[in-house]
Amino acid sequence: MSQSIQHPVHTRREFLRAGVLALGGMTLADVLAGRAASGRPTLDTSVILLYLHGGPSHLETYDLKPNAPMGYRSVFAPVRTCVPGVDICELFPRQARIADKFTLIRSLNHDVNIHSDGGIVVLTGKRPTVLDPSSQSKSEHPDFGSVASHFRGLGKDVVPPYVAVPASTYMTRPAYLGRHHAAFVVNDPSAPNFRPPQLGVGPGRRDPRLEDRRRLMRRVDRLREEGDGAGRYGASDKFRELAFDLLTSSRVAEAFDLSKESDRVRDRYGRHSWGQACLLARRLAVAGTAVISLYIDTPQAGQQFTNWDDHISNAGRPGHFAQFMKVRLPYLDESLSALIEDVYCRGLDRKVLVVVMGEFGRTPRLSTNATGTGRDHWPQAYTALVSGGGLRMGQVIGATNSRGEYPAEKPYTPQDLLSTIYRHLGIDPARELTDLTGRPIPVLAEGTPIPELG
Repeated sequence: MSQSIQHPVHTRREFLRAGVLALGGMTLADVLAGRAASGRPTLDTSVILLYLHGGPSHLETYDLKPNAPMGYRSVFAPVRTCVPGVDICELFPRQARIADKFTLIRSLNHDVNIHSDGGIVVLTGKRPTVLDPSSQSKSEHPDFGSVASHFRGLGKDVVPPYVAVPASTYMTRPAYLGRHHAAFVVNDPSAPNFRPPQLGVGPGRRDPRLEDRRRLMRRVDRLREEGDGAGRYGASDKFRELAFDLLTSSRVAEAFDLSKESDRVRDRYGRHSWGQACLLARRLAVAGTAVISLYIDTPQAGQQFTNWDDHISNAGRPGHFAQFMKVRLPYLDESLSALIEDVYCRGLDRKVLVVVMGEFGRTPRLSTNATGTGRDHWPQAYTALVSGGGLRMGQVIGATNSRGEYPAEKPYTPQDLLSTIYRHLGIDPARELTDLTGRPIPVLAEGTPIPELG
């Protein structure tokens, strides 16, 4: 083929770089073709997931148990919110002022206490057949973002339906749906000169190199079609054009362009990874992305930051876990409150559903040894926060017992929360997918939308 083209400038390496733009070898045209094949209409609702990697302590965030015995109660004091009778962590003063715009589900529970496998449960609704204590397992089933990509297809203006910022969850994958339903991963939007690597061009401009690649790939397509009596390659031009439209679309580029926001707005969200990720998520939701997954690991780099895995010596750093949470929690308060307020102020609270959760909670009883204090993995009870989505806000759903150990009222499962999410996305959880063996797999085999949310 390279001899037939006789192109004096472009090499085979350049041709491959032109086609292989993302997703581990899948060309962007392949991605678009696969997504279009679903033939599903695009709906106008979005989910923004803040995934608190490591498993946030419910006792130090939204279910403090101040009257529990020493060794169980939260290490922080509760603060009153604007909703009578609802208290949250003292390090969440901004959220406390807008508690009428979110709901806490305090009675979520499952039985998998391994990071990766717990993450698989809460993001796919499927329990791994073999649990992996090494926390390196990969899901056999797609997460709800990939399912949304499959059923919802491309957003308006060829916006990707599933975007992950600044990384995708390491334990999930599109599985039998195909790599074209994986998340488009964009890097840290707080980084200098942020530019989404999947798109590859600056906002609002057409890179001359892309025009060269477009011409080259058109020539290749023509050569293939000339020798293709069966027409196998007849549709390739269409999807290559769609790929270039995405890469050069001013509307898509604008959605990723945080410079369109005022300094005041960017400062309100916080000039760090979590804050700018939340701001970018709001812009993508407005642009038509169905699911935006935010990997809420650490807000910045530095020895003072750890993720949400608050056992003794998290990240190998000795000391009381509260010292790390005192640094971390205000970042979440700043970012999340700004996002929720923005969603409501812009009238997006029916279109956009914000979900905050991790893979599980933490042990109600504190662990202490010579190197420090912490809490271990605890899936038996944890809290999730939801906001918007046209749901009933300003309430607490369910409750744990006096020590925060188990649900005492209205126990709900990850599948119930996922069913609520799918309903918002317009996806029937009873619908079936097909795995690689041809076996039908229900989107969710169990779970119903949480009735208190409406």
